Amino acid sequence: MANILVMYQSKYGATQKYAEWLAEKLSCDLIKTKDANINKVIKYDTIILGGGIYASGIAGISFLKKNYMKLKDKKIVVFAVGVSPYNEEVIKSLKEHNLRDELSKIPCFYCRGAWNEEKMSWKDRTLCNMLKKVVLKKDPSKYEPWEEALVEAIGSECDWTSEENINPIIKFIEAK
Repeated sequence: MANILVMYQSKYGATQKYAEWLAEKLSCDLIKTKDANINKVIKYDTIILGGGIYASGIAGISFLKKNYMKLKDKKIVVFAVGVSPYNEEVIKSLKEHNLRDELSKIPCFYCRGAWNEEKMSWKDRTLCNMLKKVVLKKDPSKYEPWEEALVEAIGSECDWTSEENINPIIKFIEAK
C-alpha cells in the first residue's frame, strides 16, 4: 500500500470518527489539519483530507488550496461531513464551491455526520436556530435536503455516522 496520510478538521467529532476509521482500515497515518504543515504532508504519496461542512465550505480545505502547487502530483482525495442525507446535487454544489479551478479534478466524497446541540458552541446553536426559523416559513414540500435534515435534527440528538460510509473512499484509494 502506498504511503498515505489522513488529515482532518473536526469541530464536534464526526469527521474525526471517519478519519480514524479510514486510518485504521488503510493502516496509515492520521493528523489534525491544525497540526499539519507542508513539510510533513509532502512526504506522503496519497493525501486524504476530511472536514465538516460549515456554510457550504469544507473545514480544512484552505490547507489544500494554500499548498496545492506543492501537492498537485500527489493522489489527493477530499471527504466532507455534514448532516444532510447523501444527495448528488449537494455533492456537486459542494465540489463547485470548494474545489474550483486546478482543484476541480480532486474527487470529493460525502459522509453523513451527527447533530448534538449540547456539544455546539452558543454561536453555532444560535445560528442553527435562526436558520430553522427561516426554513420553517417555507413550504415543507419545497425543502432542500439540508433543510429537511435541519428541521429533523433541531432539538434532538442524531448520529448518522457509519463505518460503511467510508467504503467508497477506501475502494477509490485501493483501486489506483
